[in-house]
Amino acid sequence: MSIALAWSDAVTAAQLFAVDPVGTGGVLLRSRAGPVRDRWLAMLRAALPPEQPYKHLPLHIGDGRLLGGLDLSATLLAGRPVAERGLLSEADGGVLVVAMAERLQSSTNVYLTAAMDAHETAVERDGLSLRMPARFGVIALDEGLEDEFAPAGLRDRLGFHLDLDQFAWRETDDFPISLDDIRAARERLANIKVESEQIEAVCTAAAALGIISFRAPLLAIRAAKASAALFDRPAIAQDDITLAARLVLAPRATVFPQQEQPDQADEPPPPEPPPPDDDNQDNSDQEQQTPDIDKALDEVILAAVKAAMPPGVLEAMRASAGRARARSAGKAGELQKSKKRGRPAGSVRGELRDGSKLNVIETLRAAAPWQPLRRRQAAGRNGSAPRILVEKDDFRIARFKQRTETITIFVVDASGSAALHRLAEAKGAVELLLADCYVRRDQVAMISFRGTIAEILLPPTRSLARAKRSLAGLPGGGGTPLSAGLDCAFMLADSIKRKGQTPTVIVLTDGRANIARDGAPGRPQAEEDAKASARQFRVAGISSVVIDMSPRPGPQAEAFAKEMDARYLPLPHADATVLAQAVTAATRQD
Repeated sequence: MSIALAWSDAVTAAQLFAVDPVGTGGVLLRSRAGPVRDRWLAMLRAALPPEQPYKHLPLHIGDGRLLGGLDLSATLLAGRPVAERGLLSEADGGVLVVAMAERLQSSTNVYLTAAMDAHETAVERDGLSLRMPARFGVIALDEGLEDEFAPAGLRDRLGFHLDLDQFAWRETDDFPISLDDIRAARERLANIKVESEQIEAVCTAAAALGIISFRAPLLAIRAAKASAALFDRPAIAQDDITLAARLVLAPRATVFPQQEQPDQADEPPPPEPPPPDDDNQDNSDQEQQTPDIDKALDEVILAAVKAAMPPGVLEAMRASAGRARARSAGKAGELQKSKKRGRPAGSVRGELRDGSKLNVIETLRAAAPWQPLRRRQAAGRNGSAPRILVEKDDFRIARFKQRTETITIFVVDASGSAALHRLAEAKGAVELLLADCYVRRDQVAMISFRGTIAEILLPPTRSLARAKRSLAGLPGGGGTPLSAGLDCAFMLADSIKRKGQTPTVIVLTDGRANIARDGAPGRPQAEEDAKASARQFRVAGISSVVIDMSPRPGPQAEAFAKEMDARYLPLPHADATVLAQAVTAATRQD
């Protein structure tokens, strides 16, 4: 598909969404912020009636503002509970723009998709029980990188999936969109009927494209109805079906349908018919053209979808579908609760002690419904009663969530066997990993073990220069006290974890332990001690990676990785760059 046709389809999707925002679900707009996205949004805004709501959903919106609840100021003034509409109900009959959909919180996504399904929001809080209408279309702005996507549940409910990153500014044009045409199409939409054969054809095409969601055919039918209403057709035509297939089914396809070729090897060729008479020439031409006219609708849909798919798009979609959403390890440590700092995470009933912070708004919200009763009870008491009566049960304590800082601990085997094999390459890999940790603002620490002891070469620090100096001065030779190295790494990781930080341990070894914990030589006892030391990481739940430095990976290092519950990376032929990339990918997995 050419760039001009792709941009035309993107503009047409905006028009179809403007005709039926609720029926088509919405638009997943995968695009970075820039002039191309601004131009598309401006054309969409021009196609929407100005009187309908056009709301923006912030990234970290609270549940009370999203769903609605008790209007605190009105309640305190009126002396009775007064309800407040949430953002979802305020968008009723219009459009809701979701910014940074790839980072949408799970709770917000649940409330949003539930409102899209039920077309209403339910409020059961603060002594209120309300049902408010919430019929709206969604524009999800997805600015994620290659491994970041909007939630799957939200993507499934949005009819149109557009990728505007493929367009340059010079390749886009302003298409004139008539608001009067959109209003007229909305009036005609209810009278557009769909035939059962068309529904069957769309479902057949969706199955042939590997689409397993039941919503996709329904959204394609709604898009076809919007197309028929937009182009002033009394019923859905074949052009409407093919347009809906290009816009709705093509972005969801996971397989490329193949044409079924009939096996004619065993069948004799049919005899040639006699030449027709001149009188029947016209009838014969009409009969020969009939199969092309009566071509199956599902085949027409598949042909339209094939034409809309750029080369290699299916491989990219399959690759992205198989990847879990990843976060960088540097700024995405464990999510822990805190009483003093972090991102607000609601409130809970409690007492003011241990440094807890009072959530004044939620405390007043809890006390507001009881003000009439408390004022009547306080009427007979001496003295003037305060305007707001707050009791101990009304106290609400603020809760916070914060991501802890990540500290990467490198445990390097500097024994004679490791030095003989790949200590130089391991040093190069660690140096590249140190640079990557520096970019992600990680702290790093370094431990080496050789001879009979293990020592901390570098305590946790952010200084890249100190880490490189410690690494450059790392000597090699001697025995392999693997248990001593693991014990030292565990004690350091445990102290880091007790401080509220997140440790990640990377062990570079060949796994050939030959020095026991007491310093005595002997491979059997050394291996048993190393396995006992490795089990500490699994029990404590410390994230770890074991990299086999041996030129021919054997079962020793893999056995220690299993005892640690660590990821095992045998890299017999990888250089330092490949090793660094593999370890970085391993540590970035949640």
